[in-house]
Amino acid sequence: MQKVTLSLILTFAIQFVSAQQGGGMWLPNRLNENEMKQMGIKISARQIFDSEKPSIKDAVAQFGGGCTSEVISPQGLLLTNHHCGYSSIQSHSSVDNNLLTYGFWAKDFDSELPNKGLKATFVLDIQDVTNQILDGVTDSLTEEKRNQIIKTNIEKTAVSLPKESWQTVKIEPFYNGNQYYAFITETFEDVRLVGAPPSSVGKFGSDTDNWVWPRHTGDFSIFRIYADKNNRPAQYSKDNIPYQPKYFLPVSVKPKKLGDFSFVYGFPGTTDEYLSASALGQIIDVIDPARISLRDASLKILDRKMRENKEIKIKYAAKYASIANGWKKWIGELQGLKQTNALQKKQAYEAEFTQFLNSHPKEKDKYGNLLASLNEVYRNSHRYVKANTYFNEVFYTNSETFRMAVFLLNLLNNKTQDFDKAKESVKGRILSIYKNYDADLDGEVSAKMLSMYSLNVEPMFQAAGHENYEKEETAQLFLSDLWKNSLLTGKKGNLIDSLSSKSREQLTEILQKDPVFSFVKPYYEVHANKITPNYYVSQDKTDSLQRIYMKAQLKAFPNKKFFPDANSTLRVTYGKIDGYSPRDAVYYKPFSTLKGVMEKYVPNDYEFDVSQKLIDLYSTKNYGIYAQDGEMPVNYLATNHTTGGNSGSPAFDAYGNLTGLNFDRVWEGTMSDLNYDPSICRNIMVDIRYVLLIIDKYAESDRLISELKIVK
Repeated sequence: MQKVTLSLILTFAIQFVSAQQGGGMWLPNRLNENEMKQMGIKISARQIFDSEKPSIKDAVAQFGGGCTSEVISPQGLLLTNHHCGYSSIQSHSSVDNNLLTYGFWAKDFDSELPNKGLKATFVLDIQDVTNQILDGVTDSLTEEKRNQIIKTNIEKTAVSLPKESWQTVKIEPFYNGNQYYAFITETFEDVRLVGAPPSSVGKFGSDTDNWVWPRHTGDFSIFRIYADKNNRPAQYSKDNIPYQPKYFLPVSVKPKKLGDFSFVYGFPGTTDEYLSASALGQIIDVIDPARISLRDASLKILDRKMRENKEIKIKYAAKYASIANGWKKWIGELQGLKQTNALQKKQAYEAEFTQFLNSHPKEKDKYGNLLASLNEVYRNSHRYVKANTYFNEVFYTNSETFRMAVFLLNLLNNKTQDFDKAKESVKGRILSIYKNYDADLDGEVSAKMLSMYSLNVEPMFQAAGHENYEKEETAQLFLSDLWKNSLLTGKKGNLIDSLSSKSREQLTEILQKDPVFSFVKPYYEVHANKITPNYYVSQDKTDSLQRIYMKAQLKAFPNKKFFPDANSTLRVTYGKIDGYSPRDAVYYKPFSTLKGVMEKYVPNDYEFDVSQKLIDLYSTKNYGIYAQDGEMPVNYLATNHTTGGNSGSPAFDAYGNLTGLNFDRVWEGTMSDLNYDPSICRNIMVDIRYVLLIIDKYAESDRLISELKIVK
């Protein structure tokens, strides 16, 4: 077994540095420097990642757990996307002082706004710990025993690795659990809002333009990291001082052109590039259509209400954006998968894999039934996957009132946790909902969701009487009565008071009388007893088979590049600035300019309005050093392979200078999470020159410009 493991690790080492002309999310300590130089990079791989000396990695931080950010000054100035900072900007906004509408620019350090719970995490080192984690793991083990050994090994290894007291060790699996890496990190918890453009810049195009090209969005916001007097992470304190980074990024205002080398550094969330055809078919036929239809219905209601009511617009801005982001992404994903014949390509690939097995008897003995087993598991899991998808979208994602009921049911059903501690956690989550909650609006959304659930989910996965709610009007009338008499909606009594003062027994007695809680309970129980167990049994089987399939693919195709799937760990992707052709006779250039903003301008429209000041800048061409050929660059495209989590990621030129800020992908290429196709997969970046123009000429924030190292 030791020899097999060593052989496997050597194979992985080869795959990590295999050639890649397009696509790939590579660990920064495993870069192919030769290929990068052939493509045009002028700096060394050690300048990108060095665990012993300051390098670019020391300026790249995970932001808020789901985005990326970068340090751009010696005083800890942190740049990320506007949509990544959106909830923080929203939290400081009110109807009378709406920072989303008017923007925000702190005039001095004392004016910078703290944000409770907002964190920035840096990776200090990355170490291969595969041997330690897989020690004692053999092919004969059951999945349960295998997982127990790995869990124990992860705990032992994490403790054994040297680190400072304020640092953390995180060990993550790669290649579906065939390899493991340890990440040494440090997290700063005092991150303050410094500047944000108005939404007419930072969210220009809003949901209409989301995921599409051409874009004209100044999607950026600025924060600052604060540290204690020793420059170490600390909780918020007025005595904290601006963080002095090990490295900060120089900012380039040099011209860009087609074919320029480009690389992006960040924390991509999740990809699944190596799934079987049966897995991809389930996404195409079952999962994506369900999610799209439910969110489409929810968004139509929210959009109508937000257009009618300014207060609702502020309350629901971030929620709407979050729901819409996935909805539109999945539409583009389906479109791209079909357009590039992804399923047929997977099937052809599997035919090649089968051919390899047929010509290698020993490998056929091990893996001959693998694809048939995957096909069977996915086929049998369709009904549970569909029911689980509907439950999550209806009772968790789209209905906030139902979600509160689920939180409370989880609380009362969990006998293992400390109740008071768990209750405080639930109270915090519910308070977060109440902060921007409108019971009547959520009632309308919930009725639509309930109707769709009743119509589309198998009867065996429904609560009794579900057929009564198939008509939306009937569901609306029914829920309206429940809403009027519920603690959860705030229409009758105060849920937070009950959570604060009642014991488990008292809370149970109160909630059992609550009409919304009582209505959701049977759906929750059906999900817990009939959907979840079968769903997770199937999931465990597919996870196990996928790990074996990944191992088999590496053996079958030694010359194919297998970059590790994204898992929210630090990665580098590189390529070139390039346009693309999404369909016959159509070609998109890779650059957009301020001219396009003015062409889209619709006065007083919440997506395409433009402030008078920006109009004046355009009219006078007062672009300073930020123009190129007389035009003001706004966004650009490249072949960098990005996904969710890469939002806010720094984009670099060949010399390691900051040239842009990743914020999106083209619609036709959103299927890159499942099938990267270099013909249409492009990432979208806001040009750093547009960021600087807004800071300098629009906000007139000289103090921020003076902090930067600008490369002309």
